Amino acid sequence: MHDHDSSRPVRVTAWVRGRVQQVGFRWWTRARALEIGGLTGYTSNLGDGRVQVVAEGLRAECEQLLVQLRGPDTPGQVSGVTEIWSATGEGYDGFVIR
Repeated sequence: MHDHDSSRPVRVTAWVRGRVQQVGFRWWTRARALEIGGLTGYTSNLGDGRVQVVAEGLRAECEQLLVQLRGPDTPGQVSGVTEIWSATGEGYDGFVIR
């Protein structure tokens, strides 16, 4: 690996706005994360109607998940996705729905 940074895991936290609760969005997100592989984290419904997605893994894999969240195949209706990047935390066991 000549690019050291790309081999270090990162965390992305994303907030998905729109009609994304009660439409299977969290299950769909988990399925996409498992398809991409190498990602751990969770997805949960927030009280304000958004869905929060926290994923840890290589940046390229996290980016793939963001592309899926912004893509045309999501359940419901996504009106926007906001994300922040940070260092990984204590880590997660798999990718779960909370």
